[in-house]
Amino acid sequence: MTSKSTTHRKEAQAAAAEFEPEFVAGLREIFELRVAFNQTIGLKIADITPTLVQGHIAMRPDLIGHAAYERIHGGVISAGLDSMGGLAVMAAIAARHMEDTPQQRLQRFSRLGTIDLRVDYMRPGIGKAFLLRAEVLRLGSRVANTRMEFLSEAGELLSVGSAAYIVS
Repeated sequence: MTSKSTTHRKEAQAAAAEFEPEFVAGLREIFELRVAFNQTIGLKIADITPTLVQGHIAMRPDLIGHAAYERIHGGVISAGLDSMGGLAVMAAIAARHMEDTPQQRLQRFSRLGTIDLRVDYMRPGIGKAFLLRAEVLRLGSRVANTRMEFLSEAGELLSVGSAAYIVS
């Protein structure tokens, strides 16, 4: 059993961690190329840190959910938030294991899966591009909890999400 001071020290080290370009490239390949649905919706990683991940989606005609207003489909918003929440968990797990090689850290994500997802749609998703952000609220040994945001290109909050992911 670890003491509270050891746990706090590890969490502080994880938050201060900076990922190597090799790890970021590997995570980008998994997220943007191997997850086919992320390709389908055009979800791209903008930034990855141990405490916050950011991405973006460019609006396209095949993402429209309401033809009269050219709003992005709610399923695209939900899927984007879920993916970004999972990415935030990946980053947080990796930050806890900086002693491992980048390749070893990339292998840790095989059992990650969504177990609960909630999305609140606050404003219509109208625009040419959208920003997504996610952070881990709690990373336990078996479950991680996240908070996600879906924003307009100007930074206006359009939707929020929260999710739980199995990590073991």
